[in-house]
Amino acid sequence: HPLNPDLNALHWSWKDGYVFLAIEGHYERPGENPGGYSYHLAGQDCAGTIEVPVEMDLNGDLRLTLAFDTERVFAAAHTIRIPDSDSTHSHDDGGLAARMADNAVQAFALLGIQPDLQNTGPAELVGSVNAPPTLASHVPPHFPLTAWPEDNIPTPDGVSLGRRLFEDKHLPINNTQSCSSCHHQQAAFAEPLATSTGAQGQTGARNAMPLFNLAWKPSFFWDGRSPTLRDQVLRPIQDPLEMNETLPGVIAKLRADPGTLGDFEKAFGTREITPERIALALEQFLLTFISGQSRLDLARAGKAELTEQEQHGFRLFFTESDPARGIRGADCFHCHGGAHFTNNQFHNNGLDPDDLIRDIGREKVTGKPGDKGKFMTPSLRNAALTAPYMHDGRFKTLEEVVDHYDRGIKSSGTLDPNLAKHLTHGGLGLTPEEKAALVAFLKTLTDTSFTEKPSVMAGVRTQ
Repeated sequence: HPLNPDLNALHWSWKDGYVFLAIEGHYERPGENPGGYSYHLAGQDCAGTIEVPVEMDLNGDLRLTLAFDTERVFAAAHTIRIPDSDSTHSHDDGGLAARMADNAVQAFALLGIQPDLQNTGPAELVGSVNAPPTLASHVPPHFPLTAWPEDNIPTPDGVSLGRRLFEDKHLPINNTQSCSSCHHQQAAFAEPLATSTGAQGQTGARNAMPLFNLAWKPSFFWDGRSPTLRDQVLRPIQDPLEMNETLPGVIAKLRADPGTLGDFEKAFGTREITPERIALALEQFLLTFISGQSRLDLARAGKAELTEQEQHGFRLFFTESDPARGIRGADCFHCHGGAHFTNNQFHNNGLDPDDLIRDIGREKVTGKPGDKGKFMTPSLRNAALTAPYMHDGRFKTLEEVVDHYDRGIKSSGTLDPNLAKHLTHGGLGLTPEEKAALVAFLKTLTDTSFTEKPSVMAGVRTQ
């Protein structure tokens, strides 16, 4: 998974520079639960040159196909035994990273070379990397670039219509709920329930996710089944466990309201109402939900200071736990790194053993057994406000979440390797003081300018 989702997935500019290779996985332990390993080769000492014999004519476009033999990373020039050392981050590791780097440059082989008949030139970005004019001043400077939808640039009228639809109770089958019924601003647009209640009293399947910084998300829902925000917003309307309405039914009700018709005309030029226009208006409104002014952000900018306890929590959050080398850390950053405190990837975070996994998560979307029990990593921004936690809302407090990662991880076939690795050491072994420091740090990620100001729901934020 990405080591830093803000850049190119292999870069820690704040610590070790470029990471040349990351290998993570599981290994068998006879009579015990599988262990996990995590090897990151980084820094100048691990740089190497890969050489493969090849003859080619450079007068035209060519495609070279290379093979990478993972087994040779562990046995080319040096034999690496995983149980002897299950991790390295390329510093203070007794030369393990250097030996693996020697092996890695010998793991490549040329499979073939042929004319590249499909070359169409440099790939083009889908969407603009520049924030829309209406939002540019609200994007924190330390946020990474993202692809804003060029075909749906937020406008004041479009955002206004989106807000109207977000709060409109005509969307469900019985006109009793709106999007805002399950997404509360004071909770960072999450809901303080384990699972939501549908328009007709149905019990939802999963916890309502918070809504912010959505322009930086590559997919939506806990299982990532929606590839775009405009696709996502129409699904709750039609979900039998949520609003249980049809799109034609919604359109008929919206057409009966002259005010809504007028807002569609302002936003799109005509009074026509279609599912596509409903989706685009909601997308515009939700793209304005930008959260990046927490106390931690202010501290980064020199406008606030963290307490000693919060700084301790910060260090634990961003430090790898490595008992073999006497390094104490909580290892949160592997999945919750970057400016958004998420890698936007899917992980099995050890909630249940294989025989107790009832919700298969990402596997239902991909059909891959290797995705069983994996769910989207949520952002930890505003985490103090978004309880309960996990896809099923099983944990009521941040303290319970920290306890889970400290000693509560359950082994399963798809458990994330970085968590499986800790099982072999009996867990993280955090002290009560360290747990309290972690919770204190997580609370510095609360952005009250996002959760309390009326201007957020208006679609335009004040500075």
